[in-house]
Amino acid sequence: MADLSIGLDKREITGKKVANLRRTGITPIHMYGSEIDSMTLQCESAQIDRLVLQAGTNIPVTVSVSGNDDDHLCFVREIQYHPVTEKILHVDFIKVSAEQKVRVEVPVMVEGMSPAVRTMGGTLLQPLQSVTVEALPMDIPPVLQLQAELILDFETNLYVQDIPISGDLTIINAENEMVATVVAPRIERDPILESADDASETSEEDSEEPKSEE
Repeated sequence: MADLSIGLDKREITGKKVANLRRTGITPIHMYGSEIDSMTLQCESAQIDRLVLQAGTNIPVTVSVSGNDDDHLCFVREIQYHPVTEKILHVDFIKVSAEQKVRVEVPVMVEGMSPAVRTMGGTLLQPLQSVTVEALPMDIPPVLQLQAELILDFETNLYVQDIPISGDLTIINAENEMVATVVAPRIERDPILESADDASETSEEDSEEPKSEE
């Protein structure tokens, strides 16, 4: 089973009344998935908050339910947040089989510093923050890593095909999808020089105006 685990209690309160649970520090939870009936559950908010930070949506969690002897291998499937306070309002767990492959989003981290940043003053951009992978639940990594040192100049980019993977793991994204690049610094002209150039251009235009015939 997974290293992360959490114990949940069965929940009798449903509907709009769950707002009362949240006020007492309890977060409503829903669990569904492989070979189980959908279950309405609950947990102390502080506990589920910590777990969500650790597990994200790509690290398996062993879920136990009070009054139930079975443990369930799950992923956090969906998290509902308050639109203003960003407090967790509701969490969905999906139960999976350890023997069946699943698809989840895994974050991509670009580590280190590119020579194009260090010596050329460029800025590292990472348009792709995560990729979809397919693997057995226990083979899914918490993060995939790329080395920024591989971006040697402004013409070099990192793509999905450059992400190193091991074991029986497949990245679903297109291989040519860009993960990271370094853009050249923007060169700003000195405003004093610009004013001088503008004045010079104006003077040249005035001198080129044809003389009026007398």
